[in-house]
Amino acid sequence: MTDDTERPDVVVVGGGVAGLSAATYTARAGLDTLVLDSGAPILRRNAHLENYPGFPAGVNARLLLEMMGDGAERAGAERREAKVTAVESTPDGFAVDTAAGDRYRAQYVIAATKNEVGYLDGATVDIVERGKTFVETDERGRTGVPGLYAAGRLAGKPHQAVVSAGHGAEVAVTLLEDDERPFYHDWVTPDGYFTDRDRPLPPGCEEIDDAERQRREARSREAMLEYFAEPHPDPQETHPSLE
Repeated sequence: MTDDTERPDVVVVGGGVAGLSAATYTARAGLDTLVLDSGAPILRRNAHLENYPGFPAGVNARLLLEMMGDGAERAGAERREAKVTAVESTPDGFAVDTAAGDRYRAQYVIAATKNEVGYLDGATVDIVERGKTFVETDERGRTGVPGLYAAGRLAGKPHQAVVSAGHGAEVAVTLLEDDERPFYHDWVTPDGYFTDRDRPLPPGCEEIDDAERQRREARSREAMLEYFAEPHPDPQETHPSLE
Protein backbone atom coordinates (compact mmCIF):
# COMPACT_ATOMS: atom_id res chain seq x y z
CA MET A 1 0.00 0.00 0.00
CA THR A 2 1.27 3.46 -0.78
CA ASP A 3 1.98 5.86 2.02
CA ASP A 4 -1.35 7.34 3.13
CA THR A 5 0.29 10.76 3.28
CA GLU A 6 0.74 10.91 -0.52
CA ARG A 7 -1.38 13.94 -1.32
CA PRO A 8 -1.60 15.25 -4.87
CA ASP A 9 -3.68 18.38 -5.28
CA VAL A 10 -5.79 16.78 -8.02
CA VAL A 11 -6.60 13.15 -8.80
CA VAL A 12 -8.01 12.57 -12.27
CA VAL A 13 -9.85 9.26 -12.54
CA GLY A 14 -9.65 8.07 -16.13
CA GLY A 15 -7.02 8.37 -18.84
CA GLY A 16 -9.19 9.06 -21.88
CA VAL A 17 -9.27 12.31 -23.80
CA ALA A 18 -11.33 14.15 -21.15
CA GLY A 19 -9.11 13.11 -18.27
CA LEU A 20 -5.83 13.75 -20.08
CA SER A 21 -7.00 17.14 -21.29
CA ALA A 22 -8.05 18.12 -17.77
CA ALA A 23 -4.77 16.91 -16.29
CA THR A 24 -2.77 18.93 -18.81
CA TYR A 25 -4.40 22.16 -17.68
CA THR A 26 -4.32 21.57 -13.92
CA ALA A 27 -0.70 20.44 -14.04
CA ARG A 28 0.47 23.32 -16.22
CA ALA A 29 -1.21 25.74 -13.83
CA GLY A 30 0.95 24.39 -11.01
CA LEU A 31 -1.34 21.89 -9.25
CA ASP A 32 0.22 18.54 -8.35
CA THR A 33 -1.85 16.30 -10.63
CA LEU A 34 -2.10 12.50 -10.66
CA VAL A 35 -3.96 10.57 -13.37
CA LEU A 36 -5.17 7.10 -12.37
CA ASP A 37 -5.99 5.14 -15.51
CA SER A 38 -7.38 1.61 -15.66
CA GLY A 39 -5.87 1.25 -19.15
CA ALA A 40 -9.18 0.86 -20.98
CA PRO A 41 -10.32 4.22 -22.44
CA ILE A 42 -13.23 3.60 -24.79
CA LEU A 43 -11.44 5.53 -27.55
CA ARG A 44 -9.01 2.62 -27.90
CA ARG A 45 -11.81 0.72 -29.66
CA ASN A 46 -11.97 3.32 -32.44
CA ALA A 47 -10.57 1.93 -35.71
CA HIS A 48 -9.58 5.35 -37.09
CA LEU A 49 -10.43 8.61 -35.38
CA GLU A 50 -11.76 11.26 -37.73
CA ASN A 51 -13.20 14.79 -37.29
CA TYR A 52 -10.56 15.56 -34.63
CA PRO A 53 -9.07 19.02 -35.31
CA GLY A 54 -5.47 19.04 -36.42
CA PHE A 55 -5.63 15.69 -38.21
CA PRO A 56 -7.31 16.36 -41.58
CA ALA A 57 -6.91 12.72 -42.68
CA GLY A 58 -7.72 11.28 -39.27
CA VAL A 59 -5.42 9.66 -36.70
CA ASN A 60 -4.92 6.32 -34.98
CA ALA A 61 -6.95 6.60 -31.76
CA ARG A 62 -4.38 4.75 -29.65
CA LEU A 63 -1.66 7.05 -30.98
CA LEU A 64 -3.74 10.12 -30.10
CA LEU A 65 -4.12 8.87 -26.53
CA GLU A 66 -0.37 8.29 -26.34
CA MET A 67 0.33 11.79 -27.60
CA MET A 68 -2.16 13.34 -25.17
CA GLY A 69 -0.65 11.35 -22.31
CA ASP A 70 2.82 12.55 -23.22
CA GLY A 71 1.49 16.10 -23.34
CA ALA A 72 -0.02 15.78 -19.86
CA GLU A 73 3.28 14.49 -18.51
CA ARG A 74 5.18 17.30 -20.24
CA ALA A 75 2.85 19.74 -18.46
CA GLY A 76 3.82 18.12 -15.15
CA ALA A 77 1.12 15.51 -14.51
CA GLU A 78 1.96 12.02 -13.30
CA ARG A 79 0.19 8.96 -14.70
CA ARG A 80 -0.23 5.59 -13.03
CA GLU A 81 -2.13 2.53 -14.16
CA ALA A 82 -4.74 1.78 -11.50
CA LYS A 83 -8.41 0.94 -11.22
CA VAL A 84 -10.11 3.30 -8.78
CA THR A 85 -12.60 1.49 -6.56
CA ALA A 86 -13.72 4.28 -4.24
CA VAL A 87 -13.73 8.06 -3.91
CA GLU A 88 -14.81 9.13 -0.43
CA SER A 89 -15.45 12.64 0.83
CA THR A 90 -13.33 13.58 3.83
CA PRO A 91 -13.14 16.74 5.97
CA ASP A 92 -10.12 17.97 3.99
CA GLY A 93 -10.96 16.69 0.50
CA PHE A 94 -11.15 13.13 -0.78
CA ALA A 95 -9.70 9.69 -0.19
CA VAL A 96 -9.17 7.73 -3.41
CA ASP A 97 -8.74 3.95 -3.18
CA THR A 98 -7.58 1.54 -5.90
CA ALA A 99 -8.05 -2.17 -6.53
CA ALA A 100 -4.38 -2.72 -5.66
CA GLY A 101 -4.95 -1.35 -2.16
CA ASP A 102 -3.34 2.03 -2.72
CA ARG A 103 -4.86 5.13 -1.18
CA TYR A 104 -4.38 8.77 -2.14
CA ARG A 105 -5.58 11.97 -0.51
CA ALA A 106 -6.52 14.87 -2.76
CA GLN A 107 -8.11 18.27 -2.47
CA TYR A 108 -9.86 17.82 -5.82
CA VAL A 109 -11.06 14.89 -7.92
CA ILE A 110 -12.02 14.97 -11.59
CA ALA A 111 -14.02 11.89 -12.58
CA ALA A 112 -13.66 11.09 -16.28
CA THR A 113 -14.62 7.44 -16.69
CA LYS A 114 -17.34 7.25 -19.35
CA ASN A 115 -20.41 5.87 -17.50
CA GLU A 116 -18.83 4.02 -14.58
CA VAL A 117 -20.06 5.55 -11.30
CA GLY A 118 -19.86 2.84 -8.60
CA TYR A 119 -16.58 4.16 -7.23
CA LEU A 120 -18.32 7.48 -6.42
CA ASP A 121 -20.77 5.97 -3.92
CA GLY A 122 -18.72 7.27 -0.98
CA ALA A 123 -18.88 10.81 -2.32
CA THR A 124 -22.72 10.87 -2.30
CA VAL A 125 -22.78 12.41 -5.75
CA ASP A 126 -26.07 12.75 -7.65
CA ILE A 127 -26.52 10.20 -10.45
CA VAL A 128 -28.70 10.60 -13.55
CA GLU A 129 -30.09 7.65 -15.54
CA ARG A 130 -30.80 8.37 -19.21
CA GLY A 131 -30.30 4.97 -20.79
CA LYS A 132 -26.68 5.36 -19.66
CA THR A 133 -25.52 6.46 -16.23
CA PHE A 134 -24.16 9.99 -15.78
CA VAL A 135 -23.08 12.23 -12.94
CA GLU A 136 -25.23 15.32 -12.47
CA THR A 137 -23.19 18.48 -12.96
CA ASP A 138 -23.68 22.15 -13.66
CA GLU A 139 -22.70 23.63 -17.03
CA ARG A 140 -19.03 23.79 -15.96
CA GLY A 141 -18.64 20.21 -14.70
CA ARG A 142 -19.14 20.86 -10.99
CA THR A 143 -21.01 18.15 -9.10
CA GLY A 144 -23.06 18.81 -5.98
CA VAL A 145 -20.01 17.86 -3.90
CA PRO A 146 -17.52 20.74 -3.56
CA GLY A 147 -14.16 19.79 -5.05
CA LEU A 148 -15.55 16.91 -7.13
CA TYR A 149 -15.94 17.42 -10.88
CA ALA A 150 -17.01 15.23 -13.79
CA ALA A 151 -15.72 15.57 -17.34
CA GLY A 152 -16.58 14.22 -20.76
CA ARG A 153 -19.00 11.33 -21.26
CA LEU A 154 -19.53 10.90 -17.52
CA ALA A 155 -20.92 14.45 -17.40
CA GLY A 156 -23.36 13.70 -20.20
CA LYS A 157 -21.33 15.23 -23.02
CA PRO A 158 -21.81 13.93 -26.59
CA HIS A 159 -19.80 10.99 -27.89
CA GLN A 160 -17.41 13.03 -30.05
CA ALA A 161 -13.81 12.81 -28.86
CA VAL A 162 -13.14 16.49 -29.45
CA VAL A 163 -16.15 17.46 -27.31
CA SER A 164 -14.89 15.33 -24.43
CA ALA A 165 -11.38 16.73 -24.77
CA GLY A 166 -12.69 20.29 -24.79
CA HIS A 167 -14.90 19.63 -21.80
CA GLY A 168 -11.96 18.18 -19.88
CA ALA A 169 -10.09 21.45 -20.45
CA GLU A 170 -13.14 23.50 -19.40
CA VAL A 171 -13.57 21.48 -16.22
CA ALA A 172 -9.90 22.00 -15.36
CA VAL A 173 -10.19 25.76 -15.89
CA THR A 174 -13.32 25.73 -13.71
CA LEU A 175 -11.39 23.95 -10.97
CA LEU A 176 -8.63 26.55 -11.21
CA GLU A 177 -11.18 29.34 -10.89
CA ASP A 178 -12.74 27.64 -7.86
CA ASP A 179 -9.25 27.33 -6.35
CA GLU A 180 -8.99 31.12 -6.79
CA ARG A 181 -5.96 30.79 -9.03
CA PRO A 182 -5.22 33.76 -11.31
CA PHE A 183 -7.12 33.61 -14.59
CA TYR A 184 -5.19 31.06 -16.63
CA HIS A 185 -3.98 31.76 -20.15
CA ASP A 186 -2.03 29.28 -22.25
CA TRP A 187 -0.54 31.66 -24.80
CA VAL A 188 3.08 31.57 -25.89
CA THR A 189 3.56 34.95 -27.53
CA PRO A 190 6.30 36.73 -29.49
CA ASP A 191 8.81 38.59 -27.36
CA GLY A 192 7.36 41.91 -26.23
CA TYR A 193 3.75 41.13 -27.13
CA PHE A 194 2.60 42.27 -23.70
CA THR A 195 5.63 43.84 -22.06
CA ASP A 196 6.42 46.24 -24.93
CA ARG A 197 2.93 47.65 -24.46
CA ASP A 198 3.59 48.16 -20.73
CA ARG A 199 1.20 45.36 -19.89
CA PRO A 200 2.03 42.68 -17.29
CA LEU A 201 2.47 39.17 -18.58
CA PRO A 202 -0.80 37.31 -17.79
CA PRO A 203 -0.66 34.13 -15.68
CA GLY A 204 0.22 31.12 -17.82
CA CYS A 205 1.59 33.27 -20.66
CA GLU A 206 5.15 33.23 -21.91
CA GLU A 207 7.01 35.54 -24.26
CA ILE A 208 9.75 34.01 -26.43
CA ASP A 209 12.16 35.50 -28.93
CA ASP A 210 12.49 34.39 -32.54
CA ALA A 211 15.37 32.01 -31.89
CA GLU A 212 13.41 30.21 -29.19
CA ARG A 213 10.33 30.09 -31.43
CA GLN A 214 12.35 28.41 -34.19
CA ARG A 215 13.85 25.94 -31.72
CA ARG A 216 10.43 24.94 -30.42
CA GLU A 217 8.98 24.66 -33.91
CA ALA A 218 11.87 22.42 -34.97
CA ARG A 219 11.36 20.20 -31.91
CA SER A 220 7.65 20.05 -32.65
CA ARG A 221 8.30 18.84 -36.20
CA GLU A 222 10.80 16.28 -34.96
CA ALA A 223 8.35 14.97 -32.38
CA MET A 224 5.53 14.60 -34.90
CA LEU A 225 7.80 12.74 -37.31
CA GLU A 226 8.77 10.39 -34.48
CA TYR A 227 5.14 9.72 -33.56
CA PHE A 228 4.09 8.99 -37.13
CA ALA A 229 7.25 7.27 -38.39
CA GLU A 230 5.79 3.77 -37.93
CA PRO A 231 2.29 2.30 -37.46
CA HIS A 232 1.27 2.42 -33.83
CA PRO A 233 2.16 -0.90 -32.18
CA ASP A 234 -0.93 -1.32 -30.00
CA PRO A 235 -3.46 -3.74 -31.50
CA GLN A 236 -6.95 -2.74 -32.51
CA GLU A 237 -9.32 -3.17 -29.58
CA THR A 238 -12.95 -4.19 -29.82
CA HIS A 239 -16.04 -4.31 -27.64
CA PRO A 240 -15.66 -6.89 -24.83
CA SER A 241 -18.83 -8.67 -25.98
CA LEU A 242 -17.17 -9.44 -29.33
CA GLU A 243 -14.04 -11.01 -27.88
